[in-house]
Amino acid sequence: MERLHEPGPEERFLQTPGSRREKLYRQMRLIRRFEERLLRQFDEGDVSGTTHACIGQEADAVGVINHLRRGDVVFSNHRCHGHFLAFSDEPKLLAAEVLGRRSGVVGGRGGSQHICWESFYSNGIQGGIVPVSVGMALAEKFSGRQAMATVFLGDGTFGEGVIYEAFNMASLWSAPILFVVENNRWAQSTPVEKELAGDMVARATSFDIEAGQIASTDAEELYDHFQPLVAGVRESGRPRLEVIDTYRLCHHSKSDDKRPRQEVEEHRKDDPLPKLRARLDDSAAETIDEEVEERIEAAFSWALEQPMANDEELVDPLVEAAP
Repeated sequence: MERLHEPGPEERFLQTPGSRREKLYRQMRLIRRFEERLLRQFDEGDVSGTTHACIGQEADAVGVINHLRRGDVVFSNHRCHGHFLAFSDEPKLLAAEVLGRRSGVVGGRGGSQHICWESFYSNGIQGGIVPVSVGMALAEKFSGRQAMATVFLGDGTFGEGVIYEAFNMASLWSAPILFVVENNRWAQSTPVEKELAGDMVARATSFDIEAGQIASTDAEELYDHFQPLVAGVRESGRPRLEVIDTYRLCHHSKSDDKRPRQEVEEHRKDDPLPKLRARLDDSAAETIDEEVEERIEAAFSWALEQPMANDEELVDPLVEAAP
């Protein structure tokens, strides 16, 4: 099916009323409350396996994804909930997926890390998503649809050699792709200074890829920062890498967190939600909080009522058709 282009840099904002500031806050609040509820369901035994939250990094998702157009490709990683919700605004489908229900995004088979919905994809294999996203960007380029790709990766991914092969091909073949590096300073339990030599920006520029860096957890600042960068990739058809210095306020996954408690508490002062909420009228903020709470409750209540994915229904059509 041919993808359509709908003009306008703020087209994703057209879905809901309110000012830009209110819309950014509404999106971040939805992501935050979804993950807090998800972690509660995990504690209650409703989530199998593991789950990775992006609490503290919500501004990255809304600051970047709201500049993308219908048909643009987005690749995410194991910490994908915020990116998906900013892209889709579908908490019900994501809740059902993570809870292993047949009504989920991919029938309850992908869980917390493996999502495929329209032109959004995520995978838990660090680094492995990067060359795939470059390939998708090139496919869009050759199709003539004027779409681009965006891939979110972390500082820990710079230890994977395959991303440098991807950088090389993206630059040589002029892939329209934006590499967004969410540098939250920790690769699971290892601080960035103990696992990464050199400079992330310099690694990109060595492949003739334009690159920059911003230290911010401010959704409005990130929104303004990424507007010309996304437009630049789209217009030039060339790759771009941008590092966001951010911080994860929750554990890596489940309850594994070996970071110094004082460090985490210090970074809570830069929590993106209260930072933006303080700029809103109190009544508007309260209304948004109530609306989001109702949506989250409805999403998880609906998801918990859905039937579980059944292994017996997972039939490989190629195997079934084999003589």
